[in-house]
Formats: sequence, structure tokens, C-alpha cells
Amino acid sequence: MNYRRTEADRILDNIDRARSRDLERALSLHDLQAKGREMDTTPPDGDSTTPERLKRLFALVETAYRKAAQGPEMTPLAARFRAIGDISHHAARGDVSVSLKYMDAERHDDVGVVPFEVVPHDLDVAKKESRTSRPDVNAMKVLRLRLRDGVLAAYEKILPRVRDALKERADIGHVEAEVALHLRPNSPDSEDGRLFG
Repeated sequence: MNYRRTEADRILDNIDRARSRDLERALSLHDLQAKGREMDTTPPDGDSTTPERLKRLFALVETAYRKAAQGPEMTPLAARFRAIGDISHHAARGDVSVSLKYMDAERHDDVGVVPFEVVPHDLDVAKKESRTSRPDVNAMKVLRLRLRDGVLAAYEKILPRVRDALKERADIGHVEAEVALHLRPNSPDSEDGRLFG
């Protein structure tokens, strides 16, 4: 028996697509990001050298990165990705941010943000390495790689400001590091062939 699409089927499909778009637009920032935070409440010794204090701050960023990469928010982010077949011109975009907060000093947070992109080729490479065709598994691998590279690049961006903070001794006290990966929602003009949806 051949199934023929009726006008009613098309109308229902259009309604479903419109609801999906509305839901996508209604997603809050929280739904599209993974975060990791770490705080150090033990001030460094008064005679600590600058490299030792810098190492303390980088260790905080590193721990926050691990928390973000292993956090429960990464699973739904990866699950948003889907197989896209031979469509090669669509991408998922986002940002990785690193921030250092000097809790006991009157200094603004040092924040670095680095954009990233995931293209179909990235998932193809991950598929070969993981030997699975599950888009969520491969997306998790790619997202963690983008997170790692983004954290290193964002930290490099803020490093001159971090060195200034050390000169001002803003790090002598409680310090918090936060690492976040944020996926940008799809724009309305990229409905077909989206990497995630």
C-alpha cells in the first residue's frame, strides 16, 4: 500500500516545525551551556613567587575546565546534534569563556571569550576515531575538544591582565575560576541541515 501525503499531513508537519522553532527560540542561555566553577579559599603564602601564584590560578582554571567537560550539562548539549548526511555547508557555533574572579580585591573579573565552530567534517573525524555512528557520542568528543582548545585560547587572551592582577596582589585572597561552553541557538534562516536541533 502506497502512503500518499495529504494536505492535512503537510499542515501538521508545518505546525510541528513551527513549534520546534518556537521551542528553540524559547530556550534560555542556561539550556545551551555547560559550566564548571572552582574556588580557592586558601590564600598563597606572603613570600610566594609570581610563577607560583600564576600556577595557582591556572590550576583553578584547569579544575573548572574538568568540571565543565565532565558535568551533566554536556550530555544534553551533545544530544542536540544529529546526523546530517551529505550536507556540508552547515555548522554549529558557540563560545568558550574563562573568567577569574578576585573575591577579596576591588578588581573587575578577567574574562576571555573565544568563538568556535563545529562543521560536519569534525563529526566525520570523530566518527572514525570513536567507531560509532551515534551523533551524540561523536558530538561529545568534538565539544570536549572545542572546550579544551577554547579554554587554552581564552586563558592566553587574559594572561596579560592576570599578570597585572598579580602585580596588584588581587589574587591574595579567595579566587574563583569559571569555564563555560555556550552553543548559540540556530538562526531562523538555517532550518534545514542543522547540525543540532
